[in-house]
Amino acid sequence: MSYNIAIDGPAGAGKSTIAKRIAKEKKFIYVDTGAMYRAMGLYFLRSGIGKEDQQQIGEKCKEADITISYVDGEQVVFLNGENVNGFIRTEEVGNMTSVCSTNPEVRKKLVELQQLLAKNADVVMDGRDIGTCVLPDADVKVYLTASSRVRAMRRYEELRARGESCDLAQIEKDIIERDERDMNREISPLRQAEDAVLVDSSEMDVDEVVEKIISLCR
Repeated sequence: MSYNIAIDGPAGAGKSTIAKRIAKEKKFIYVDTGAMYRAMGLYFLRSGIGKEDQQQIGEKCKEADITISYVDGEQVVFLNGENVNGFIRTEEVGNMTSVCSTNPEVRKKLVELQQLLAKNADVVMDGRDIGTCVLPDADVKVYLTASSRVRAMRRYEELRARGESCDLAQIEKDIIERDERDMNREISPLRQAEDAVLVDSSEMDVDEVVEKIISLCR
C-alpha cells in the first residue's frame, strides 16, 4: 500500500518548498502538480491560444504530453519530450495556468496521471485540490497558507534574487486576484478539506513547517 501526503493552499504559501523537503526526508516521490499545470499553460502560450478561448484550450490539451521524471535526484517536467523546467516559472505562464486550469478537459487529463502516480508510489503532492479531489483518501492532508502580504513578499524576494525587476504592490494584487479566481472557480475550487490540518506559515520558517507536517505523519 502506498502512503500519500496531500498539501493544498493558495499561491505563494510555500507548498512546493515544503513538499520537496518532506519528500526528501521521508524518501517519497514529490509530485509537483502545479508544474504539470504550468507546463500546460506554457503549451497554450506557445500555441498562440488566448486565455478566453476555452473551447480551443479543451481541444488542444489532448495533444500535450506532460510527464515528470527524476534526473539525478531532481524533478524534471517534460512537455512533448522537452525539459521545460527553465520556462514554467514566469508570471505570464502563472497567469495563463490559473485560467486554463479551470478547463474540465485540462483537469481530467492531468488528474488521471497524478492519481496513477500516487497509486503506485509513496508520494507528497501539492496543489489547490489534492485533498479534496485528486487524493481524497490521502493518509495526511494539510492546508498550508500565509497572509497575502507575506506571500507577496516571498515572491518579490524570489524574483529579485533572479535579477528580475518587480513591483511588490502589483505582486500582492495579482496574488489576491488569483486567490479569488482559485476559490470561486466552478471545478475543484481551492478550499480546505474537512479532514485537513490548517497550517499558517506567516510566522513560521521552513524547518518549523516541515517538522509540523512530519509530526502529523507520525
